[in-house]
This record gives sequence, C-alpha cells and structure tokens, in this order.
Amino acid sequence: MSQKIVFSITGMTCAHCAQSVEKALMAIPGVDSAQVSLANNQAEVVLRSPIPTETLLVAVTQAGFGAEMKQDNVSDSARLPAESEPLHVAIIGSGGAAMAAALKAVERGARVTLIERGTIGGTCVNIGCVPSKILIRAAHIAHLRRESPFDAGITSQAPTICRESLLAQQQSRVEELRHAKYEGILAQTPAITVLRGEAGFLDEQTLSVALADGSARAILFDRCLIATGASAAIPPLPGLADTPYWTSTEALASDSIPSRLVVIGASVVAVELAQAFARLGSRVTILARSVLLSQEDPAIGEAITNAFREEGIVVRENTQAKRVDYRDGEFQLTTKEGLFRADRLLVATGRAPNTRSLNLAAAGVEANSHGSIIVDKELRTSAPNIFAAGDCTDQPQFVYVAAAGGTRAAINMTGGEAALDLSTMPAVVFTDPQVATVGYSEAKARQQGITTVSRTLTLDNVPRALANFDTRGFIKLVAEAATGRLLGVQAVAPDAGELIQAAALAIHNRMTVQDLADQLFPYLTMVEGLKLAAQTFSKDVKQLSCCAG
Repeated sequence: MSQKIVFSITGMTCAHCAQSVEKALMAIPGVDSAQVSLANNQAEVVLRSPIPTETLLVAVTQAGFGAEMKQDNVSDSARLPAESEPLHVAIIGSGGAAMAAALKAVERGARVTLIERGTIGGTCVNIGCVPSKILIRAAHIAHLRRESPFDAGITSQAPTICRESLLAQQQSRVEELRHAKYEGILAQTPAITVLRGEAGFLDEQTLSVALADGSARAILFDRCLIATGASAAIPPLPGLADTPYWTSTEALASDSIPSRLVVIGASVVAVELAQAFARLGSRVTILARSVLLSQEDPAIGEAITNAFREEGIVVRENTQAKRVDYRDGEFQLTTKEGLFRADRLLVATGRAPNTRSLNLAAAGVEANSHGSIIVDKELRTSAPNIFAAGDCTDQPQFVYVAAAGGTRAAINMTGGEAALDLSTMPAVVFTDPQVATVGYSEAKARQQGITTVSRTLTLDNVPRALANFDTRGFIKLVAEAATGRLLGVQAVAPDAGELIQAAALAIHNRMTVQDLADQLFPYLTMVEGLKLAAQTFSKDVKQLSCCAG
C-alpha cells in the first residue's frame, strides 16, 4: 500500500532548484514518485514501501535545501518506530545532564543520538568545576605556605608561583577526567551515536544539525532532551566589548597571574576566583553592585567580606562600573567612586542559558525572559516529547542538579516516572572559609508564610575550629517555630561543604533540632558543630564539657 507524504521546502529560488530536490528524493529506494512545487515551496512524495521521514529530510538537506514535515500529512507509521525498533532519543549537549540522560536511556533500551557543537564534556569538566577547584586548591596551598595560624612554630615562606606549571597540571587532570568520564564512555557504548554539529529544531520531532563541512542533517526523534548548558553573561557596559576582558573561561586558562585584577561581580564565580587569584599573587579589587553573595543570608556576605579584607582583597560594595576603557595594556574602570585601574578584568556577573540558536519556537518549547527553558519536576517542557535539564533550564545551575535532572528525564522519556526534588538541595561556595547552605533561610521561610526560630553558633564554640586555631565563621540553624523541625542550615566555616550533607539528610528525614542534638557526632570534627548548634536551642553550649552528649 502506497503512502503520500507532504513537506515544506525552503531555499528554492528557481525551477532548477525544484528539479534538484526531485532528483534527490527519487534517488531514495522505496520512493515511487516525487513532485516538487516551486510556487508552493513543497514536495509531495509517494512511497511504495515504508521509509523513515528522517531519510527524506536528510536527502533534501544534503541537496542544499531546508525541509520541514507537514504533520497532518504524516502517518503514525512514519513518525513512530516499529515495535521491534528501540525508542530514539536525541540529546543536545554532552555535559553532566546529557551524559546522565544518555546512559540511563540506553540502560532502559533506547538508542541515543548525542549532538555536541563544541568540546565533549560540557562546562563542568572542561571550563568549570574541575579546573576552578584545582586552581582554588593550589591557591589554598600557596596561602598556607605564606601564612597560617601556626607560624609561631612552623616557619612560613612566601612561595614562588609558576602559573605555567600549575596550568599544565590542571589541564592534564581535566583531559584525564574528560576521557575517563565522557569520551571513553561514549566510545564504549554502541547504542549512543555522537554527532558533531549545532542543532536547531525544525518542528516538535525533528532537529536540523549544521555539520562542520557546511552541510545539514535532519534528525527525527521520538523524544529529545535539551541539555545545552550556559555561558558567561556579559553586561551591556559601555566600552567593555572593545577590551580583552576575561570571563571565568579565560581566567582559568590563563598562563600568568596578573599583578592587578579587578573583578566585576559578587556571586559564586566572582568570589571564588577573586580569592584564588589574590592568594596566587594578584592585588584584587571586587566591584559589587550591592554586597557579596547578596542572595544568601546577610550574615554570610558579611563573614566572607571580612575574611577577604583580612587577606588584603579590596571589596567595594554598592559600586558599579559606568564605563570600561583599555589603553596601553591597562584597564580603566570609571565609577561614581573614582577610577579603578587593572592589568586584567574578570567579568563574573552570572551565566546565561545556551538556548538562543535552538529555534525553540518551532518546537513549541517555552522559555522565560532570560532564555531559560521552563520545566516541571519531571523535566518536561511545554512540548510533549521534549525535555530539558541542566543550566539551560530555570533550575539551579549546579552540575549535580543537572545530572540528577538528566537521569530523571531519561526515565520519563522512556516510559517511567521520576521527579526531581530540590527541597533539600545543598549548595557550596568554595571560598575560604567555605559557604554551605541547604533548605530555608529565615527570609525564604518568611516568604512562604512559615514562622521560624533560629540559632547561630559562632565557631569559637566548636572544638575542631579551636584546635585548628581558625574560628572564622558560624553555623546557623533555622527551625519551624511550632514543631522544632529543622528547615534550613547556613554555614560559613573551613570545610563547610563537608558538613552540609549531614544537614541535608536531617532536613530530608524531617528531624527536629532536638533529634539532631541527640545524635552521636565524632569529636573534633567540624560536622559536630551541627550538634552543638542544635543544642543551643535548649542549652548554653559554653557551659557544656568538651564532648557533652
């Protein structure tokens, strides 16, 4: 039984173009006839045997034209795989969300086409988490060699920084992890096909991929995951575009440490890299539009600001650049407070989703005003067969959120049911002292109409901090006033990231502060501070013995 398929053709300008499309279609085995109308910009194809619509679209695109299926003329048999064929999942991107989704989809019987326009592995392993934490750790070692609380008994000495060697060590580990966790796994998984190119939607079940050789390939999918990540957001600051400014990508790849560094921004990336470069030898000035880490509890920003100033980092609060100029190898930033000069300028004012080139409208995928794709707890977009996960969505921009989202999206794309619960999502800022949070702050609880009670324990009450001779910071617990149930924890402390998961588990399991106070914690650990903070709801911990139960 023959089947007729009608689809639109774009890019035809003359009768010869129409003839070229007809010739390309007729060359496909199984095509009985093909009639192409220049006037209507469409093709009618009669099939004598079933042919995947992807094959037809590819033939047109390889002939140099665009093609889009007319959905009302395509039978279900042309859209859906036969019962013997696996579900086809297309994934745009190759970072944490994409890889987690690809592996889970394959595990559940799907075949996957993974499309990547740049370097395999996405942001985290290549230009984000991994290289930044290596740099931060190196800077921490440099700082300890220069000064520590034990200098009276251990001779300190200013280290010599060889950034070229540090960069080589950093990039070697990046390449090692990229191969082990991304490239190697993809090469060993035959159910995943990697396609190098830039993808955009033709409709709600078809992608067009622009390949490096200038050609385009149409990809028909049953389900699609958008996992394209995010890139540095650049503010519309006069003069900035004409200067060789850094984003975090260039800063992490730099083979030198600038003598003077100005940082525009006051959130996670800004504070982490500002302190790292300061400890490696830069004279750093931070220009903060309001205060450092302004989205957190005010005590957090205050504590980090004080720690930075003690290290010689200049923090200029409520200061915005009005213009940037670059003359004779020097940046000049004009503000109401005066002129700031630097050898390098780091712009760290947030990250924007990589969604602008996807042609989301063609697929019916809705995004917010920032371009972030709107998803529900199942990672579904507004298009029924399209999901999204990671930094390109309106969810928090953390790689572990992306990976968890990718896994759950894959389950849902392949017929399962899974939701992403972010109610106890921990977050860490890798400054020194670190910042770690989970659950509600007092302000966020108040916005939800929850009446809270809280306690703040300074680290001079934590034995581990006393033994370290480093009592910078605090641990704050937020509880529901009526029940005492733990709702949130904010911590500023060395290794705060190592204690926050215990707090997350306590909140997840709906523990009260008294439940937490009654738990056994190992003595002389920083996490014991959670127990001590919980005890302050009913006791004066200054009156307790060292390891009072």
